[in-house]
Amino acid sequence: MRTKRAHSIDNILQYKKKILIWAQQFEDIVWLDSNNYDQLYSSYDAILAVDAFTSFKTDYYDGFEKLKAYNSTTQDWIFGYLSYDLKNDVEHLTSKNHDQLAFPDLYFFQPKKIFLFKGNKMEMRYLNLVEDDIDNDLEAINNSKQKRPEANANAIKIKLRIHKEQYFEKVNKMLSHIKRGDIYEANFCQEFYAENTTISPLEIYNNLNKISKPPFATFFKLGDKYLLSASPERYLKKEKQKIISQPIKGTAKRGDTKKRDLVLKLNLANDEKERSENIMIVDLVRNDLSHTALKGSVKVEELCKVYSFDQVHQMISTVVSKVEKETDPVEILKTTYPMGSMTGAPKVSAMKIIEKLEETKRGLYSGTVGYFTPNGDFDFNVVIRSILYNDTKKYISYSVGGAITAQSDPLKEYEECLIKAKAMRSVLEN
Repeated sequence: MRTKRAHSIDNILQYKKKILIWAQQFEDIVWLDSNNYDQLYSSYDAILAVDAFTSFKTDYYDGFEKLKAYNSTTQDWIFGYLSYDLKNDVEHLTSKNHDQLAFPDLYFFQPKKIFLFKGNKMEMRYLNLVEDDIDNDLEAINNSKQKRPEANANAIKIKLRIHKEQYFEKVNKMLSHIKRGDIYEANFCQEFYAENTTISPLEIYNNLNKISKPPFATFFKLGDKYLLSASPERYLKKEKQKIISQPIKGTAKRGDTKKRDLVLKLNLANDEKERSENIMIVDLVRNDLSHTALKGSVKVEELCKVYSFDQVHQMISTVVSKVEKETDPVEILKTTYPMGSMTGAPKVSAMKIIEKLEETKRGLYSGTVGYFTPNGDFDFNVVIRSILYNDTKKYISYSVGGAITAQSDPLKEYEECLIKAKAMRSVLEN
């Protein structure tokens, strides 16, 4: 049983900073922040889960069945992630590309302490409560102060895993597959990285979140491994019997004036190529959801709606379905994984071609972070616009990608990647 206590907060922005500083003492941290972005289907403004009571990690082999067993045995809140490479559990695929981050393929933990934020209220849910635990933690949180990080003596030198000319060659190979009819669309990604580099993960996360303010921001820590994410995308959410997917396809930069910004937004909304990309993925998501949906329940609530974020405009669709009460929540993830927005159509063919043309194992990038509740609900994001860091190896990585279709221009696709990479690069270089 979890002990619950509500707590009122005067300055929510300041308190979020304090509680995240306080959380750094733990080996396991999941922080999910909506940044109060105006969105449908938001259960909480922010969630913090820390301090593993139990945990579970595995490679991709039989990963979803093992997760089902852990979730059903625990029957509690569990937080964690699925890496992109769980695709190998769902299909006969492999992941043999370069990997210096070394995240486990799948990791979840049952936290001793959970903090749920809504408005100016915080609900604390503690497992195996020791007397005075909550009061002591509240006092420690209020007294938390950010330590000034040590200045990095050397500038962070960001390298490209795929250089510009090589990128053009690979996109043209992808276009050849499309012309042959092997695929209609595929998400092709490239890695930017830095070696022998030390960063302050919390400082980098705060700076990244400050300039992006996305609805699915994440600070994740697993021992010496960190995810610092400014994700704008939801992968999948379950509210009782309702399933919600909100794929993003279509990106435009923000304008430097209101007039220019509006023109760029309208241009994106009316861009035939971007709309076709989005609609292809919507069709893929509809098909994925149909595996567990009640007959006739798969619907498109929003199609190609443009949302504005601090760094970019994005085209988002919302696809929903309804499932039986008895449907295992992990099965819903398994039958839709990996998400269509990060793979392509047809999905399996796209993933095979992606593996051949990309140079880096995706790992947690383009995977998902989120949680399951004791009543079988869940909410998971898409790990994009993210910095991954292995503190032991002193290795920093961020990847960006775009959807390649028959209408793609390699130069424009490359420029779109640079737009998406801008926020990550700027916080690291500055």
